[in-house]
Amino acid sequence: MNWRIACLIFAGIVLGTYAQAAEKKQKMSPSFGEIKNSKLLDRLVAAYPDFLRSHDGKTLLWKDGTAMLFDDGRAAKPFDQLLNAPDLQDQFYASYKRGKIGLAPVKNIDPGRIRFQPFFTKMYGDCQKKQVAQNLKTIIWLPGHGGRKVRVTTINNVAANLQKISLELDKLLDKQPGMKKYLSPMSGTYNCRKIAGTKRYSVHAYGAAVDINVKQAHYWRWSKPGKTGLYPWRNNIPLEIVEIFERHGFIWGGKWYHYDTMHFEYRPELLTAASSKKRKKQK
Repeated sequence: MNWRIACLIFAGIVLGTYAQAAEKKQKMSPSFGEIKNSKLLDRLVAAYPDFLRSHDGKTLLWKDGTAMLFDDGRAAKPFDQLLNAPDLQDQFYASYKRGKIGLAPVKNIDPGRIRFQPFFTKMYGDCQKKQVAQNLKTIIWLPGHGGRKVRVTTINNVAANLQKISLELDKLLDKQPGMKKYLSPMSGTYNCRKIAGTKRYSVHAYGAAVDINVKQAHYWRWSKPGKTGLYPWRNNIPLEIVEIFERHGFIWGGKWYHYDTMHFEYRPELLTAASSKKRKKQK
């Protein structure tokens, strides 16, 4: 046998064996995307235990038997598509950072502003059909400093968490009474409405959001782009207030490029990773 032919045959055997081994390894090991999705689905299940049972890495499984696809398979979505036609995975497109980290975010980084509406409607109900109203509870906002009745949902213990926030803010006001101007009068909780300028429902429509004093707030739509074409980040709300909300599962609209500094909404799944890292450091 010609030595060249023998070498080619040997090389073919080696390459074939290597290819089979690589194919077997690929089948046994999940892709990076699948691993990442699994962790994000874990966070959803942990954040909403009253409604979510488990997942299979690709599908979110509800306790009533509903299966909700996590990733619709459409990659590299433009920002407008993320806002108006997201999937569940897109809700995690940007990480929410606690405390000072994440302030003045870069263009189109709005952690928590991307919402898959069917997920929230299934959990909290459809406000147009009066389903959300059935689970609203009246609590007292800042009971130690004037007090005001507000209505929020009891789903996912939102009302209980907001009452805890209110009591902590009362203690803050005892020490720093000047803070009250940011918190009172409160500008709103439950409101069956769509977000200004969009067809998307606000989290206020689910009774799971709070707007503090609008007179101290900044909102990107009230601003004009600078010379670079970007909206300059603006904020008056003290970080002490933000951190109290974050401790109880609420994210802040001041950490969005499209900022809304009066706005807080209940989104514990976005705070889970930050909480876990903090606990590990404390240990």
